[in-house]
Amino acid sequence: MPKAKTAAIAARKKADAARDLADRKHVKAMLKLVMKSLEDDKAEDIVAIDLSNKTPMADYMVVASGRSGRHVGAVADHLIRRLKDEGYGHARVEGMTQGDWVLIDAGDIVIHVFRPEVREFYRLEKMWAADIPEDVATL
Repeated sequence: MPKAKTAAIAARKKADAARDLADRKHVKAMLKLVMKSLEDDKAEDIVAIDLSNKTPMADYMVVASGRSGRHVGAVADHLIRRLKDEGYGHARVEGMTQGDWVLIDAGDIVIHVFRPEVREFYRLEKMWAADIPEDVATL
């Protein structure tokens, strides 16, 4: 293989590695913001599940509970605003009007905020995270 071609391949691999590192840092910063927002708004039973080796749809799924429909809506609304204010774009949102379960798709992270009864019914974290402790998986 010619030296120029070998050098080009090495440069491309180095650039890809740098881009992957930047992407991971971006996702970790977003996850930190999501977790802090949920904690600040007194969401309960917050679980972050690493999906990076399970599905290409997202790197993380975060599941949390609100105490009531109104609390679920407020927690979700505050999180959506914080994501936008911090430059993470406009997240796609489902379920804000019902208040039982709000889904926030922020691209690399998907956030579910439930009323406790609805969360218990769907048990998303148990389905996606066979490797998390049983006491967390059976919320």
